[in-house]
Amino acid sequence: MIQQKKRGDATRDVLNFTFRHWRREPRFVVLIVVTMMASTLADVFMPVFAGRLVDAISLGGSDRDAALANAVTAFMAMTGLGLVMVVMRHLAFYGIVELTLRVMSRVAQDAFARVQRFSTDWHANSFAGSTVRKITRGMWALDLLHDTILLALLPSLVVLIGSMVVLGLHWPIMGIVIAIGTVGYITMTALLSTLYVAPAARLANAWDTKVGGTLADALSCNAVVKAFGAETREDTRLTRVLAKWQNRTQRIWKRGTNSGTMQLVALLLIRAAIIGTALWLWWQGQASAGDLAYVITTYFVIHGYLRDVGMHINNLRRSVNDMEELVAIHAEPIGIDDRPSAPAIRIARGVIAFDHVLFHYAGHETPLYRDLSLTIAAGERVGLVGPSGSGKTTLVKLIQRLYDVSGGRILIDGQDIAAVQQASLRAQIAIVQQEPILFHRTLAENIAYARPGASMAEIERAARLANAHDFIMHLPKAYGTLVGERGVKLSGGERQRVAIARAFLADAPILILDEATSALDSESEMLIQQAMERLMEGRTSIVIAHRLSTVRALDRILVFDKGRIVEEGTHISLYQRRGLYRRLCDHQGLDFGRAERQEQAAE
Repeated sequence: MIQQKKRGDATRDVLNFTFRHWRREPRFVVLIVVTMMASTLADVFMPVFAGRLVDAISLGGSDRDAALANAVTAFMAMTGLGLVMVVMRHLAFYGIVELTLRVMSRVAQDAFARVQRFSTDWHANSFAGSTVRKITRGMWALDLLHDTILLALLPSLVVLIGSMVVLGLHWPIMGIVIAIGTVGYITMTALLSTLYVAPAARLANAWDTKVGGTLADALSCNAVVKAFGAETREDTRLTRVLAKWQNRTQRIWKRGTNSGTMQLVALLLIRAAIIGTALWLWWQGQASAGDLAYVITTYFVIHGYLRDVGMHINNLRRSVNDMEELVAIHAEPIGIDDRPSAPAIRIARGVIAFDHVLFHYAGHETPLYRDLSLTIAAGERVGLVGPSGSGKTTLVKLIQRLYDVSGGRILIDGQDIAAVQQASLRAQIAIVQQEPILFHRTLAENIAYARPGASMAEIERAARLANAHDFIMHLPKAYGTLVGERGVKLSGGERQRVAIARAFLADAPILILDEATSALDSESEMLIQQAMERLMEGRTSIVIAHRLSTVRALDRILVFDKGRIVEEGTHISLYQRRGLYRRLCDHQGLDFGRAERQEQAAE
């Protein structure tokens, strides 16, 4: 019962989602419905005039002129109905093209916008390849759903109901036979589709998504695969996933075949009942030869639509299954959302204050921060050091509002960051990450990402300040060089300098540096250190320090341990204190004692 309810909920959610988008395009929906109904009614009345044509020919007798006139009238009516059907279908198909493309574009754009705004945790727990697959598969399922409902099921229902009414008014017994056969067939097909085929389709789709995720995971990490000679291992991993996918897909295809065979058997029974009833009516003298032609012609129309109804219901089920994950993306709550009518933040000085902040990650019972209070002055350069997991990175993520605090407030220039627009907040915080990520675009585009309207002169100036201009000019296309996915065509030091150039161009009052010189050669480290020092001038700067030699010149160092600031001060004062900071320095094999004595002697 629970599974059936879930399936019903999924179908209802998908249809409600679709109808919401239809309401935004009412003129196209009305055009399609009206033209398809007109076209279909032409199909319904075609057998009527076919019967009259047969009667005119068979009952003409001696009055051939009158018979010819009746036959020509029936022929002209059939021709006119055919013309109406062609014109109306043409208009309907034009309408469905416009409607479908508009809705598909909007749905994809909305899904992309929503995914972009999901929380950092959501992205950390989701395969990018799987997410792309969910969106693209759902887009094309929407195309099938539109065709199925508007171009297939709607005309099918019009034909079936219309034929039932027209035949039933002339021969009630025939109307009853068609009604029973039609309702029974549609009910059987719907039950087979939803209760027999759909569960298997849902599992097949889940494994289809896993195939996309597995491919994307291996291809995006190809450098690591090559580094460990693991191509065969990844081949084996994909083979295992494909084996599961093949098994689930084979089951859905076999169930689809079984369902189709049962539908054909049901159609044979309906045909026998309708033609048998028509012969009985003729034998009873209640039907002429033309009536028989009318009934048989009508049956073939009904048969075609009934046969297609089974396919349409299967297509409806398939499109609903394929759209479920896309609709779920739209239903997924955005982790951190702006408050209604939130204003843009205005940062002039860049004073950052943590006011009795309480924070814990979702699923963690113990808070990371408990009553954390901290003030970073305008223009102050602050280093964050401490063991892994001590809370350094979380602090800068909270400043960017990648997470919301559980209690207390974070203020920038006296403004609560939870009450302002996130985009305006992040636009005024420049960040250089430990592993900078570049887009597969030109170097100029990557640098200008911080300020899309920047001129080429401004881009070059930022690159010069970041010590990146020289290496860029040695590339084949200079600033027009494509950097590859995530910047793989550049070395680590080159990527860092491009990221620093991007931060220079942003010219933000607050700067966050996730120090990334530990894995670089000495020349790259020196160039990046120089660029970082220039970048910090006049800005409130927070440096997450992994190599403690990089924090000596900062104004203040905060030492974190288990979510608490256990020490703070300048490098010299902390080193003399012989606490956690001194131990961290000693663990890195850094002898600051000599430097300390030299500095004291100079004073």
